[in-house]
Amino acid sequence: MNYKMVGFVLGRIFWIEAVLMLCPMACSALYGEWNIVLAFLWPALALTLLGILLSHRQPRNTTIYARDGLVIVALVWVLMSVFGALPFMISGEIPSFFDAFFEMVSGFTTTGSTILTDVEAMSKGLLFWRSFSHWVGGMGVLVFAMAILPMTDGRAMHLMRAEVPGPTVGKISSKLRDSAKILYEIYFALTVVEVVILCVGGMPLYDALIHSFGTAGTGGFSNRALSVGAYQNPFFEVVIGVFMLLFGINFNLYYFILLRHFKEAFHSEELRVYLGIVAFSTITITINIASLYDNVGTALRTAFFQVASIVTTTGYATTDFNLWPNYSRTVLVLLIFIGACAGSTAGGLKVSRIIIFFKAARQDLNKMLHSHAITSIRFEGKALDEKTLRGVHNYFNIYMLLFSASVLLASLDGFDLVTTFTAVATCFNNVGPGLELVGPMGSFADFSDPVKLLLSFDMLAGRLELYPILALFSPRLWRKRPVNPLHG
Repeated sequence: MNYKMVGFVLGRIFWIEAVLMLCPMACSALYGEWNIVLAFLWPALALTLLGILLSHRQPRNTTIYARDGLVIVALVWVLMSVFGALPFMISGEIPSFFDAFFEMVSGFTTTGSTILTDVEAMSKGLLFWRSFSHWVGGMGVLVFAMAILPMTDGRAMHLMRAEVPGPTVGKISSKLRDSAKILYEIYFALTVVEVVILCVGGMPLYDALIHSFGTAGTGGFSNRALSVGAYQNPFFEVVIGVFMLLFGINFNLYYFILLRHFKEAFHSEELRVYLGIVAFSTITITINIASLYDNVGTALRTAFFQVASIVTTTGYATTDFNLWPNYSRTVLVLLIFIGACAGSTAGGLKVSRIIIFFKAARQDLNKMLHSHAITSIRFEGKALDEKTLRGVHNYFNIYMLLFSASVLLASLDGFDLVTTFTAVATCFNNVGPGLELVGPMGSFADFSDPVKLLLSFDMLAGRLELYPILALFSPRLWRKRPVNPLHG
């Protein structure tokens, strides 16, 4: 473990978070919330001081080993959430550390689950911060750092592998830092386009920023108690619904489109399955809920929005889907687990893994029927090697073990099974709302502090794809190793 380099990178990240806090401070000042400005000022100063102490001098050995990458990624997300929670506590708007920490973990991991029962009573600056954390966490805190800080590919690759969601991590440019910059340029451009369209449609700029941050990061925090449904405007529903789907697509495909490689972009197997899942879910839910609405058009628009919101793990709502028939609610619960595409800002298992699971199962069946047949599993036109297949299966095994253990522990709070099961499912897959008490019009406020910490762990584990957060609990990871750059 290269402790000095771990501390150096953490120090740089602390500086970045201090600078990011200037945005909600400016928002608070604009609305005359001077007590909120001070609530951000003290954590920002503390972060700046820590940044200076940890990263004023670059270590001689700048190698980042594989284990260092896991530790850095996990600590960054935990510590950013701790410091991000301080303004809520200092202002007194969320005085409990457990509640404030849960809220900020939910923000940075783009989950969108909340302990707030009266969101509209919160100050403008703090509501801006919790939604802005979606935008920061959506593409990845360390991907952002790579885009703006000088960092060689050799030092950055282990960070990228540990943070970017999906079965594999690839470059879209020959240089990793250039890849990070391209990703953020696309991310920023799509966000700006959504803000402009919402403003043109009549949404106030503050509200447009809040909902665009939530859409881009597929997070789902809103400044309205009724979420997007508060506007009762079909235009906003369609725009946000479409952009949720766009942010659920692998960002590499946008880069292919920019290069005019349309064949590679539109022949993506994962993209076709992703859009097929959305179409099937929308059509069948529309048929199932048609009798609840005045006309088929309204039912279709409502079904489309909720399907887009859940499959992309955003979590916005235009209706209380707790009141929908069992079939529709079951489809939404299944979508919670599926998620969107790898390489997007969404959570869940990812469509790519689902495809590989099905192909592996089909291959096993074929081997049973034709024992001498030699077959291979192909994805996106390429044969998958044994390492990738093993990684996908191992991920699913650990995923199910952690999920089952979390449901068991969360059940100690004594809530009904649907509430407990969907609370864990929605946190573990970074979705936001569940069913019953944690439905779109509910909150997580009634859970005990230990369970809130458990669900915070689940959100972090889900966003970081399990391994980085689990690595923190491995004693072997913290042992010093001989300085030898040949070993990673």
